[in-house]
Amino acid sequence: MRAFICLLGAVAVLWGQEPQTSTSARDLTVTVGKSVLVDSAAVIERVAVSNGDLAEAVVINPHEVMVNGRAVGETSLIVWQQGGNRLLFDVAVRRSETHIDAVRREMALETGSEDVSLNVEGDAVFLRGSVPNLTVADRALAIASTLGKPVNLLRVAIPGTDKQILLKVRFADIDKSAVQQLGLNILSTGAANTIGRITTGQMSPPGAPTISGGESTVSISDALNIFLFRRDLDLGVTIRALQARNLAQILAEPNVLALNGRPASFLAGGEFPYPTLQGGGGGLGAVTIQFREFGVRINFIPTVTPRGTIRLSVTPEVSSLDYANGLVFQGFTIPGLSTRRVQTEIELDEGQSFAIAGLLDNRDTELLSRIPGIGDIPFFGKLFRSRQITRSKTELLVLVTPEIVNPIPKGQPLPELTMPGKFLETPGTPPQTPGSATTGQSLRRPEATIPVEELVKSLQPMTAPSPTGPVQYVPVPMTTAPVSPAPPAVASPVKPVAPVQ
Repeated sequence: MRAFICLLGAVAVLWGQEPQTSTSARDLTVTVGKSVLVDSAAVIERVAVSNGDLAEAVVINPHEVMVNGRAVGETSLIVWQQGGNRLLFDVAVRRSETHIDAVRREMALETGSEDVSLNVEGDAVFLRGSVPNLTVADRALAIASTLGKPVNLLRVAIPGTDKQILLKVRFADIDKSAVQQLGLNILSTGAANTIGRITTGQMSPPGAPTISGGESTVSISDALNIFLFRRDLDLGVTIRALQARNLAQILAEPNVLALNGRPASFLAGGEFPYPTLQGGGGGLGAVTIQFREFGVRINFIPTVTPRGTIRLSVTPEVSSLDYANGLVFQGFTIPGLSTRRVQTEIELDEGQSFAIAGLLDNRDTELLSRIPGIGDIPFFGKLFRSRQITRSKTELLVLVTPEIVNPIPKGQPLPELTMPGKFLETPGTPPQTPGSATTGQSLRRPEATIPVEELVKSLQPMTAPSPTGPVQYVPVPMTTAPVSPAPPAVASPVKPVAPVQ
């Protein structure tokens, strides 16, 4: 019996010893959060794990090693036994199937479809199936990311046409001005043996009397609205007593159509040139011509909210050329801009309107001229004063109404404008594009679903080219000599030329 026990011990020792040159490895599988035991017949001297973030090896006793799964992945485990032998293991750390099944249940609950499936390979999660819209696709991707790095292979149903918002805008710009002028000029052609004139200079005075052939003469270029002259007294007077009222009204009614969430703009006006100084080498510069827009403008971005309302980010603007605040450059008058602008964000139901009013500009300007000394005499001094009072009042009203509209169906009559007269008739049938019966189907009908990436790309805003094209630069030599004031003149169009190199 003793010999048999010794023989079994020798066999056990030989079984626990492996050749040192052996490179074969055993497969070992462990689940994340769980453990497995590795037994060794020989005494274990030390153990090592190549990646401690994935698995952890703990020596329980001289013959047992416990391997704990920490994260999904693959690593190696080496066990050194007494006597120089080694045990090699390929450790594969897998996810818990219970956790994967729970994620699948949440996926089916949120997407409302059993078509969405996920496959876990290492630290990657492959997501496949069809979903109704991008919102569900984003939710499915967020759920799959709890298992690892998701790979989105979903297909999404092609959505219908985006909603289109029609913005009806009414601009009303009223400009009222009133001018009152009162002035008096006195001239003498020989009264009291005196020739001369008395004027404040504000109104256009008559010319100074001159003596020719023994008789005095006077020239009047502007008789104003009252002119009196007594030949027997050789005394005359010119009086300006004017009242003027002006009323100007600008009305624009643009209707602008835009897709949901896309910007749109409208401009009824023009562009005017203005010089810009460009930098150069050696402290030198060149003047270039650029253009700036003015007129009635509106910029807006409509968005249909989940509540069914329309949220608007709108910027209405009315601008006009202002020559009073312009400048003169090389004989040309560069006007300024008188601008009234409102920027706001509001939310309306379809068909509701909002009004922006009260943008008032009231100005009173009084210009008083008098002759020193004589003009200060009570009562009598009023004859030697000239007064001009200018009152102006401008008011801007903006009325905006958004509506959700659909295109005119095919085959329905199109709206026509009422023309004051008929155009020349085209002889015969006007040229037109042949129908689909001749040309065939020009557009390929899309499939029921498309990849998510393709749908997202199609929803990105398009970049439209600039309607005016690139800005043309016209170099102009700089001068340091002062420029004498010139009468206002609108800058004439400049022919674009290539920049001087």
